[in-house]
Amino acid sequence: MRKLSFLFLTLNIFAQPFFAETNSTLPFKVGERLEYDLSWGFVPVGSALMEVHSLKEINGAMCYLVKFSVRTNSFADKFYKVRTSIESTVSSDFSRSFIYRKSQEEGSTKRKVLVHYDYDQLKATYSEGGKVQSTIPIPSKVFDPLSIAYFFRLQELQSYQEKTLPTCDGKSFRKIIVRTGKKKLISVPAGKFNSIETIPEMQNLRGVFKKSPKGILRIWYSTDSRRIPVQISSKVIVGSFNAKLRKTSGLK
Repeated sequence: MRKLSFLFLTLNIFAQPFFAETNSTLPFKVGERLEYDLSWGFVPVGSALMEVHSLKEINGAMCYLVKFSVRTNSFADKFYKVRTSIESTVSSDFSRSFIYRKSQEEGSTKRKVLVHYDYDQLKATYSEGGKVQSTIPIPSKVFDPLSIAYFFRLQELQSYQEKTLPTCDGKSFRKIIVRTGKKKLISVPAGKFNSIETIPEMQNLRGVFKKSPKGILRIWYSTDSRRIPVQISSKVIVGSFNAKLRKTSGLK
């Protein structure tokens, strides 16, 4: 049951834009809330929330603050309690990340992480518990693990494309290959959505997939103009996990 934490990791690995778009064409707005039901197999284990929280100014530039939180229910708390929240500060055109924060409480693990992305010096600084742990080089545009959840929403998706997606969590820089797949009708608690499948390559992902070479991670985005992530499914060595959209509000 401790491997339940993998589900919360995969919720941060959705995708990233093929092309950056201007603020006026973003398919989401401040106030958008996406609520999910989490399950391990057929067992409900908790809930998650993604939201476009606010616009804020960073070094004279306007940026979006997006948030993600996840918590286990009373049943799962007995085995592996999770109360984790993440914040990402992203440029207003969603072309690069500036700040990434994570307050992680998962089982016996408790940590507070802060990552600053410095594009003048092309480096990311990783701090934990208020102390700098490391710095690594980055390119002129890079995205944190939460902000990439929004970037596949910036333009219309087509089946059977392949893109290489740069991302950085402050400790490592990776290029994740993501392929789009078939379109299908997905039924979730929030309703039925015509959706398109995306699949990241497993060898480029860390964690449980290292022990599960045949593991599969799939994310379905709605094919309408808002391109909402409606379902995330994974099948790995420890079982099957699902996150299904339960409720939306504040949609554009």
